[in-house]
Amino acid sequence: MNALFSILLVLHFLGLAAVIGAFLVQVRRKGGFQTGWMVVGLVVQLVTGLAMMGIIDASSDGGANHAKLGVKLVVAAVALVLALVARARQGRADAGQAKPKAALPFFHSAGALAIANVLIAVLWK
Repeated sequence: MNALFSILLVLHFLGLAAVIGAFLVQVRRKGGFQTGWMVVGLVVQLVTGLAMMGIIDASSDGGANHAKLGVKLVVAAVALVLALVARARQGRADAGQAKPKAALPFFHSAGALAIANVLIAVLWK
């Protein structure tokens, strides 16, 4: 169980790197966002986070901090939805059907929520 948890944790961190890396590289852009890595990273984080939560619940005596994990799950799900909306809006902007900045607020909101999720993980004891 410990080895599985460690593998999931590494994958979770790789998902985090994909999300925050894609966000930080493009944060100053006004349009033309590439959201593929952000979406993949958020999906990886959601799946591995849920799997780690199940392992913690199954193996620990006191259980997990369900309030914290619930908040993190909601924040990650909202970030994923925002990244998907940004991806769709960017596709329309690339096709000339929307303004070039159409994805900007959704992209920035998804990145900010990903960073907020890191802060929740670290600061909420």
